[in-house]
Amino acid sequence: MSLGLPLLESMTPASTSAFASASAGQGDAAAPVRMACVFVPNGVIQDEWRPIINGHERDRRGNIVSDSRTPLLSFKDWRCSASLAPLEPFKHKVNIVENLALDNGRGKHDGAGDHARGGATFLTAARPVKTSSNIRLGISVDQVAATALAGQTTLPSIELGLNGSRNAGSCDSGYSCAYSSNISWKNETQPMPKETIPRLAFERMFGSGDATAQRERREVRRSILDIVRHDADKLMRQVGATDKRKLDEYFTSIREIEKRIERTEAEDLAAMPDLEVPVGRVEEFREHARLMFDLMVVGFQTDTTRVATLMLDTAGGNRTYREIGVNDAHHGLSHHRNREDNVSKLQKIDHYLVEQFAYFVEKLESVSDAHGTLLDQSIVLYGSGLGDGNRHTHHDLPIVLAGGGGGRLETGRVMRYQSEQPMANLYLSMLDCMGTPAESMGDSTGLLDGLLT
Repeated sequence: MSLGLPLLESMTPASTSAFASASAGQGDAAAPVRMACVFVPNGVIQDEWRPIINGHERDRRGNIVSDSRTPLLSFKDWRCSASLAPLEPFKHKVNIVENLALDNGRGKHDGAGDHARGGATFLTAARPVKTSSNIRLGISVDQVAATALAGQTTLPSIELGLNGSRNAGSCDSGYSCAYSSNISWKNETQPMPKETIPRLAFERMFGSGDATAQRERREVRRSILDIVRHDADKLMRQVGATDKRKLDEYFTSIREIEKRIERTEAEDLAAMPDLEVPVGRVEEFREHARLMFDLMVVGFQTDTTRVATLMLDTAGGNRTYREIGVNDAHHGLSHHRNREDNVSKLQKIDHYLVEQFAYFVEKLESVSDAHGTLLDQSIVLYGSGLGDGNRHTHHDLPIVLAGGGGGRLETGRVMRYQSEQPMANLYLSMLDCMGTPAESMGDSTGLLDGLLT
């Protein structure tokens, strides 16, 4: 049994051997770059999404009125819009990238099915074959990176979601449910199964892999952290004050996640005592999402994995958000036909989803080592495969790119491309930032101009 540790000042080449038993899988002291991709369904209310550029107006299509003829308009003097408001405290650590498109998400000769295509293309930029059985798509950007990094971490990647995957049958106008349920694809025909139960995700990341041992641990309520407590206590006696503080913060965060998972399990069982309830089923959206974000942070912090994806809902998702006063289903509302009340409800959903993402950004920013914060060492994508959910558009996608990418990304910008750019060019740039470059992906034409330093 081993548990990865955060990077400590004491982990110099001369002292690495002293920590071998407690930090298996940590790797060398050079800070790796991490990649996280977060998907939301149904597009956004674009007028309430687009950031406000001080001193500039936008036309009715969202283009920034400017005399410049340069391909890229880049602005540092801007304010968050109503939907992006939760990111205001971290504005200097994010880029809002505008006028990216997923051309392979458009109907063309295949007709209806925009939600399925929006989910399928979100990280692949590949054309999904319209079928309910013999699926064919393409490898996703996270799996390109994971394959290149295989062997360097305990897990090449972790795939998370709040809803289970349906890979059989049709979910959208003749498209397989696999396209709507998955954003991570290992190859053309194999979606990566996502974990939706926090306890099982935690076990996968930090457990022994022995199912019997895992059941025994749950039965006797022994914390995974307790299993390595002896090594941890020994390590705490060998390091300096700064590293002791970091280790204490780290162990506390692990313990807190376990306690929260156990609490949700207990609440779930208490609510439905006469039913056989799946372990760790979490009903509350906010708590479920934040548990998953916390797991991603700890996975990056321990270098258990450097690649993670999270689907906050499936493509075309019909979740209701009663906790913010929206009782109507999300997908149904997205066909708002410009009705003011529906547009207002959708904007509240957009804001609420960004609020959960801002929690993730804040968590990444709160963890630091000798190389800076986890956010500084990460490249984090948030967005949807649709732009305007009402019109089912696949251009001018709502895209946030957070983190410094290990120094490769200048942040704090609104980047508006004056002509439509393939989303796949962003993927190539992300891979280059990760040190796992690829020649092409989907309909890519090259690196995204002006993004990387």
